[in-house]
Amino acid sequence: MTRLKDKAAVVTGSTSGIGLGIARALAQAGCNIMLNGFGEPAAIESERAQIKKDFGVRTAFSPADMTKPAEIAAMIDATAQEFGSVDILVNNAGIQHTAPVEKFPIERWDAVIAIDLSASFHTIRAALPHMARRNWGRIINIASAHGLVASVEKVAYVAAKHGVLGVTKVVALETAKTGITCNAICPGWVLTPLVQKQIEARAVREKIPVEQAKTELLAEKQPSQEFATPEQIGAVAVFLCSESAAQIRGAALSVDGAWTAQ
Repeated sequence: MTRLKDKAAVVTGSTSGIGLGIARALAQAGCNIMLNGFGEPAAIESERAQIKKDFGVRTAFSPADMTKPAEIAAMIDATAQEFGSVDILVNNAGIQHTAPVEKFPIERWDAVIAIDLSASFHTIRAALPHMARRNWGRIINIASAHGLVASVEKVAYVAAKHGVLGVTKVVALETAKTGITCNAICPGWVLTPLVQKQIEARAVREKIPVEQAKTELLAEKQPSQEFATPEQIGAVAVFLCSESAAQIRGAALSVDGAWTAQ
């Protein structure tokens, strides 16, 4: 699988979870990968080296803070310098905070909007000129089922993810006559280390077995009663980068076990 051979991809928030799954899928398809995110330096270096070893592609890492536009622009420039181009941009970095609206901390609202919404604008703004030079590019925004529907106590996250879909549509329209596409993937519950921690915390809080906590979490939203996986999200991203998806533009592709079909 080398259909994207020598393309250069930036994947934000890719040191674990969905982002890492996407980075590995793109590497398997032949992309050189710029990783980004937070974590233990040794663990990040291990993941970077493992991707290089497993797929024979070039890899690099940027510690750019997604709340800082100057660092975001520097990450995009560094990708172009390292790999010679910026062909694929996956906006995956995100954070969450839950609380009722009247109790939602202002600083948490600002942080969620900055990372989950504004960062996508800043990365796209910086990457588009690089893509335009080659008249080819793929922009993939990782939104959420919460970009299409809402849940209580998630006002900032829901607002941000709805905004991401708006950004996706505008960019798709502005690039409609070019070789650049922009789409969004809307995952439901995906079994990542972060979600696993939520499940375990729920089990402790409610004094129930972990498997029961997992079942109850899925039952609330996801009719399939099964988690999606980072590998599945990665496969969708690779498809959106293919020529088969050249006329998929401005779309929001749900991978949510029928969550938003309800």
